[in-house]
Amino acid sequence: MTASATIDGLLVVDKPAGWTSHDVVARLRRLAGTRRVGHAGTLDPMATGVLVLGIGRGTKLLTFLVGCDKTYAATIRLGESTNTDDADGEPTGGADPVRVTPERLAAAVAELTGAIDQVPSTVSAIKVDGQRAYARARAGEHVVLAPRPVTVHRFDVRGSRATTGREHPVLDVDVEVEVSSGTYVRALARDLGAALGVGAHLTALRRSRVGGFGLDRAHDLDELGRTVADGGALPVLPLGVAARSALPVRELAEAEARAAAYGQPLSSAQPGRSEPVAAFAPDGTLVAVLDESGTRARTRVVFAPAGS
Repeated sequence: MTASATIDGLLVVDKPAGWTSHDVVARLRRLAGTRRVGHAGTLDPMATGVLVLGIGRGTKLLTFLVGCDKTYAATIRLGESTNTDDADGEPTGGADPVRVTPERLAAAVAELTGAIDQVPSTVSAIKVDGQRAYARARAGEHVVLAPRPVTVHRFDVRGSRATTGREHPVLDVDVEVEVSSGTYVRALARDLGAALGVGAHLTALRRSRVGGFGLDRAHDLDELGRTVADGGALPVLPLGVAARSALPVRELAEAEARAAAYGQPLSSAQPGRSEPVAAFAPDGTLVAVLDESGTRARTRVVFAPAGS
């Protein structure tokens, strides 16, 4: 059974392990009864946690969520490297981390905190000559990706424990990181292992936040399926609520709201503002997302009335 009513908004899902982000989108398309479903940032199949989906006109908001900061809890295994920088890959070496002291670990983590240049994992979704890097790597090609500037706002070690690895003891380190868009946590794991001279890979990854959306708003896929099967509605955040959670807000006067609804420029409330702004009519309706970087605010997306 699928939902038949028109749905517009965002739905936050707690992605289960083993599912691709596209798998989740396909599932929500069936539950929502529409193909107009997308997501704001891929999670690897191994990873779990916050996956923000747009449904109907909510897909228009996804562009502005992709660039949001994100928070993850992860486990990094020091002492073993893999060809994918995570537990799904094949082992490529490593060394007993017996000499990794808390002081050395803290120093290496500090070097990977702040503004850094990061080389993405070779199995990332970055395109190389029109083809995804992971597709080239899995076809046996030698893939070299250029470093990219990213920001690691926070890289906290929460605990560690010695355990048994494939060939020698390893050290599992639990961390929490808050990073800018485009940061690969498994690349952080790889680089931490390289800095310590023992190799490393990611064994667990859970995304706890995308912008203003955290696990407290995330829904289990099985529960969503049962809700729809029982004739209930999906717990979609309406457009206005979703936009207020994700973006800075500007309240428009009636004349401004009419102009924005037709895509006409407005005077900027805060010229030079770099982030997009959600613009609301006096009745609380989301009218548009504005670009206020100049003296005149331009409409980046207009939310026309449903069915228009």
